[in-house]
Amino acid sequence: MLQATTNRAHLRGLRLAVYASKHGRHLSGTKWRPTTNTRPALRSTAPTYRQSPRHLSFFPPRQESESKVPFTQVASVIVACILLKYWLYPADELQQIRSRSNLVDDRSQPASPLSTTDNAKTNAKEAGDNAAEDDGVLSKFAKTWENISIAEQADSLGDKVVDLILPEWTKSIPGLIRKLQRELVMAPGSLAAEIWQEAQDPYIHPEIKWEARVRVSGDLCEEEKTYLERRRRVIIPALANYLGLKEEEIHPDDIPTIALCGSGGGLRALVAGTGSLWATTEDGLFDCVTYASGVSGSCWLQSLYYSSVTGNNFERGIDHLKARLGTHIADPPTAFAALTSAPTNKYLLSGMVEKFKGSSSAEFSLVDVYGVLLAARLLVPRGELGVNEKDFKLSNQRDYIRFGQNPLPIYTAVRHEIPEVHDTEVDTGPASEEAKERAKREAWFQWFEITPYEFFCEEFSAGIPTWALGRKFKNGRDLPTEAGLRLPEVRLPLLLGIWGSAFCATLSHYYQEIRPLVRSIAGFSTVDDMIWGLNEDLSKVHPIDPASIPNPIYGMRGKLPGTVPETAYNNENIQLMDAGMSNNLPIYPLLRPGRDVDIIVSFDASADIKTDNWLSVVEGYAIQRGIKGWPLGIGWPKPSASPAATAKQLDQAESQSSPTEVDGKIKEAKEEQAIRSPDNTDNNSAKTEAEKHEEAAEELGYCTVWVGTTQERSSDPPPPPKPIDDTSSWRLTAPDAGIAVVYLPFLANEKAVPGVDPATNEYMSTWNFVYTPKQIDDVVALAKANYAEGKDQIRATVRAVYERKKKRRLERRKIEKQERFRWLVRMGKLGTLGQGDQGDQFS
Repeated sequence: MLQATTNRAHLRGLRLAVYASKHGRHLSGTKWRPTTNTRPALRSTAPTYRQSPRHLSFFPPRQESESKVPFTQVASVIVACILLKYWLYPADELQQIRSRSNLVDDRSQPASPLSTTDNAKTNAKEAGDNAAEDDGVLSKFAKTWENISIAEQADSLGDKVVDLILPEWTKSIPGLIRKLQRELVMAPGSLAAEIWQEAQDPYIHPEIKWEARVRVSGDLCEEEKTYLERRRRVIIPALANYLGLKEEEIHPDDIPTIALCGSGGGLRALVAGTGSLWATTEDGLFDCVTYASGVSGSCWLQSLYYSSVTGNNFERGIDHLKARLGTHIADPPTAFAALTSAPTNKYLLSGMVEKFKGSSSAEFSLVDVYGVLLAARLLVPRGELGVNEKDFKLSNQRDYIRFGQNPLPIYTAVRHEIPEVHDTEVDTGPASEEAKERAKREAWFQWFEITPYEFFCEEFSAGIPTWALGRKFKNGRDLPTEAGLRLPEVRLPLLLGIWGSAFCATLSHYYQEIRPLVRSIAGFSTVDDMIWGLNEDLSKVHPIDPASIPNPIYGMRGKLPGTVPETAYNNENIQLMDAGMSNNLPIYPLLRPGRDVDIIVSFDASADIKTDNWLSVVEGYAIQRGIKGWPLGIGWPKPSASPAATAKQLDQAESQSSPTEVDGKIKEAKEEQAIRSPDNTDNNSAKTEAEKHEEAAEELGYCTVWVGTTQERSSDPPPPPKPIDDTSSWRLTAPDAGIAVVYLPFLANEKAVPGVDPATNEYMSTWNFVYTPKQIDDVVALAKANYAEGKDQIRATVRAVYERKKKRRLERRKIEKQERFRWLVRMGKLGTLGQGDQGDQFS
């Protein structure tokens, strides 16, 4: 009976797999995007979660005196949640059924060379060998490869079914699995043993001898300051060429600080972003840029650009994508070939072995496997023998910016802080309603940035060197091993997975993706109302655990700002995920004090360009941080958008700076952001994506420029700034002009590239992980055509900001000379000057 049940489960799993393949529904590559009530990074961003998120209940504990929920409602919600769970990851449930069905057979067979963690620990006790316990952590990774294989499922099916459904390559999967498992056992001569031996060799990994401490400061690190000086000198000739000026005319103080930012969106963002940045290099803009920040797919793009794969050449990057994106990242034959063949296997698996072998507290996540698969596709060139070990450490990207020859890349991730209901460590009983409401209000995302120099969190005002990322810290200092060495730097495959791990979203985000479908089904409106009524609880549950890394601020209570949550001090590891969960445009790091960005050029390839107004989300951050110069009210026009309350709050944020008022500002910013976040209304749900994109093109076009103001606001704030056009370009050169924002959405351009539409072409869905060379050419052509629509406006913006900064410098110089003249007069020294052939320098 059990076997029959298992067979039916296998068949259902195969049907789901065939359906998913036909419709492009690759769950691991899905870009889950919040569509409502998205909060900005109001504090910092590295996710801290409850210790057992999967055991959280949708229903809070009730007192005996409380009224009970009708059974029919409870049953409806439970059924809906079960359906949602199977929709999210049915393969996981089927795998559990298969594991139970094989339990008896497993007991009768000899132990596998690589058992689960519990089995490894048991064997270690029986044999008295502590090494076996260490190997148990590695087994989590090796065992996972059985989950993505359907080869074992074929054993329980008839030969005819196998021949009809399963491809020929499935017959080789069992052997590849066993080979991978043997390589991951810490036995002499195995790949894992070789990796771990090299991990303790300072000649291969010199950073293991370097001591690292947590840098507690809000300032930029010294390496970035040095970089800025060098980059400014490199930009001078590039800016002269871009603006048609003479190089000797440009003063270093007049150079605008320009930043490019790329959105998330999976492979669509990667391919379209590559085309957009290629267009900026051809136009000359890229050489004038100081910073380049990315989210999700744009982080993958930066990882490729700052590597030997492309050699800082976007055209080579396009050729690489054509050669590598024709196969899905989870294609078993290709994936196992990379993981079981030299030299790629060692480079791809090194970070995993070091993570689990080096720390008994390391936490396994599906993101680890996802990152390895991404790296096997993106960081391995065609031919595979050309793979470069240096490309697998982010700190090695310093070689590409050492002399300021390229923009500084900024990678982003977020931590979801979900405060516990109880404030104290001791549970004093049921929490009060006030505590529950406060916990609901105070959940937020904390932003982390990673550059080749530093891993930093602005909310913590703390950072560590990038080469120290992955080692344990306590009380602000790293913890060496018994041998006096440290773990090597965390490898790029894990980071690639973190940057693109949108599938680690909350249940609330998941349900928002399928809510339009649920509401369209007759009779399901009541079910939708009940589930949506639990949205606050759903927003606290992550069905798929994010990846974790050692927590740099573990045990540093009392040494950091008061806004740091207690949970951040108590956990040895922190969990990070795709920053698109908070904002799909990585603008927050560009507004950090010290970077002084004048122009932000934003390439938005989001799937929800108009529905989620990511530009307006930045206002919450500006309010909380007290940032002057951000243009309030920008983004897609909304009839209900009124900047009056926002401007009033920003005034208060600028005038209030005492620590006691920080919490109040944060609360106000969150409440305002909740109001200004895009609504998931029935009207928006009824419109097709093509209609939304068509309206978007009519409302804003392919290039829109806004500029903020630094002037003090009156009690009656002005209306939202209108986009800059030929009649209002003077606002860019006004003395009180602030940050200029250039927005370029990825929209259809039928005139230049007919038949290519991000809203209607299925291959441009964030669900798709396979692109043909023709499709890549089409996406790149559209991205370059869209940039061409606005390149003259971008150049005019850069010229205007340059003239404004030059004018300010000359005015400051004039004032300084006048003050110097008055000082000389007061000191009575004016008469001794001006004598001789040179004459009076002040005449």
